[in-house]
This record gives sequence, C-alpha cells and structure tokens, in this order.
Amino acid sequence: MISPNLEKALNKQLNLELYSAYVYAAMAAHFEHKHLNGFANWMRLQVKEEVDHAIKFYAYIGDISGRIELDAIAKPPTDFKTVLSVFEDSLAHERTVTTAIYKLMDLALSESHHATSTFLQWFVTEQVEEEKVADDIRKRLELVGNSPEGLFMLDHELGLRKAGESDGKDSGS
Repeated sequence: MISPNLEKALNKQLNLELYSAYVYAAMAAHFEHKHLNGFANWMRLQVKEEVDHAIKFYAYIGDISGRIELDAIAKPPTDFKTVLSVFEDSLAHERTVTTAIYKLMDLALSESHHATSTFLQWFVTEQVEEEKVADDIRKRLELVGNSPEGLFMLDHELGLRKAGESDGKDSGS
C-alpha cells in the first residue's frame, strides 16, 4: 500500500522528468537553430533519456496500484547566450533533479516503503552520471573558451553520441 503523500511525490517526480525532456528539447532546438548539430544530437538523446525516466515512474506508479496524475508541462527556458551557458543550465537542472530524487528517497525511507526505495536507487545512481557528464562537457567548454575550432571539434564529438551512451567518447567502440 502506498500513502497518498508518497503517491503525490512520485507523480511530482514523473512530471519533473517530463519537464526535463522539455528542457532538453528546448536546448536541442537552440543548437539546431545555431547549426550546431552535434550539440543538438546530444540534447535530443537527452530528451529520449528523460522520457524513458518518466516512463519508468509512470510504470512504477501503476505497478504499485497508484494513481498516475499528469500535470501541464511548463514552458522551458529558451533564451540561451552561449554553448557554455546551455551546459551550465543543464548541470543546474540535473542538480535540481538530483535534489528531488534525494527528497523522494528520504520520503520513501521515512515511510518504510522499501519497494520505492529500491526503485529509486537506480535513479540515485543515474543522477551521479547525469551530473558528471554535464559537468565534464561544461569543463571542456571552459577549456575551449572562444576557440571556434575547439567548439566545432566538440560539436563533432557530441554528434557521434548514440542512444544509450552518455557522451560521444565511447561511440567508436
């Protein structure tokens, strides 16, 4: 049995995951408009990943006989100044998601809802990777600075990313 409080919190996270997909779609659209197709590719794959996360929450809520409640999705930010600022925003967003996952885990533990705690452990681990990858790209963009060559090289690298990979580094294997 799931408490109304935990059910509400799981639905809130489901909707945050859908909003995350919207955020990454806005970032992808920005990069497409700027003809930075590699960065756009990376962000489009993030959209898919976030939708997959939402589907996991959707399925889980149903599996525990909870009621799924979908909310309106807020308009994401669309005014991005630089490639670096997009990845700074991405990292900040991932940190927000991490905080939400941790609060949800705390709630599940406080209610001794072990099934939800086990379910959420995958997301705890996933958020470590999400933050690391966004931060790694952000740091590489800081190194590139104002170098158009460096920016285009990184754009090319991120364009190699395939579904299921966190970045373009492993796409050749």
